[in-house]
Amino acid sequence: MNLKGILEIVGRSDTGQVRDHNEDYIVDVAEIGLVVLADGMGGYKGGEVASAIAVNTIVEELKAKIPGLQPGESDKEIGYTQESIAARRSIIKANEIIYKTSRSQAQYQGMGTTVVLGVFYDNRLTVAHVGDSRMYRYRDHKLQQITVDHTLLQELVDRGFYSAEEAQESLNRNLVTRALGIETTVAVDIHEEMALPGDIYLLCSDGLNDMVGDEAIASIFRDQGEDLERLADGLIKAANEGGGKDNISVLLACPSKAFPAKRQWHQRFASWRS
Repeated sequence: MNLKGILEIVGRSDTGQVRDHNEDYIVDVAEIGLVVLADGMGGYKGGEVASAIAVNTIVEELKAKIPGLQPGESDKEIGYTQESIAARRSIIKANEIIYKTSRSQAQYQGMGTTVVLGVFYDNRLTVAHVGDSRMYRYRDHKLQQITVDHTLLQELVDRGFYSAEEAQESLNRNLVTRALGIETTVAVDIHEEMALPGDIYLLCSDGLNDMVGDEAIASIFRDQGEDLERLADGLIKAANEGGGKDNISVLLACPSKAFPAKRQWHQRFASWRS
């Protein structure tokens, strides 16, 4: 189904106050309900190349795959929807291309990227991610982080070595344990949930959340949440005022109304009988 006109999307990407170039990459394709963000790393312009390969590969794969799916149909063996399976496969494909490129071209050796994406369909959202780029959901005036960072620090928090407050002050918070292009294979985290009209989903690189804490992000949402353009600008401004030590990218997506999939009469009948 085409979500253009139903899904409001606003994106911003800023170099920040310290870096001389931007290794983040963001794209949205409202027609297939896709938002995707990558934060590259490694070598001279290697991060820019890795993040661009990741996003462009994912977009190409999902534009070819999603229109042919029955929205929200689940795989009987693994339980995930076909959209989630397609998202996972697109990220794995991106990993393969980045890995091969880094091995075949010396100037890009060691490059990699994080990635986080969202696919909206049938009143639902699939989130897929690798690394420490995040997705948040703002609902009923509350901000909640949906993704879990793939970082050494997060693993130590999970094991009880740090509290969440102590982790925020750690100098090692950016050591990622997963990224695209580093190994021949990559584990992709998948999350599915219902998406409600008025929900605002935020995808961001760590250039935002390293400079602006969750409470401050939530406060900006409460002040500017009804205007996604002003909200995006406010988030970038806050990160720059906080030091802007890294590239800062944000993607905001908000369904304006319900978007159930249209089903044929025989599909509705089969669902009713089950």
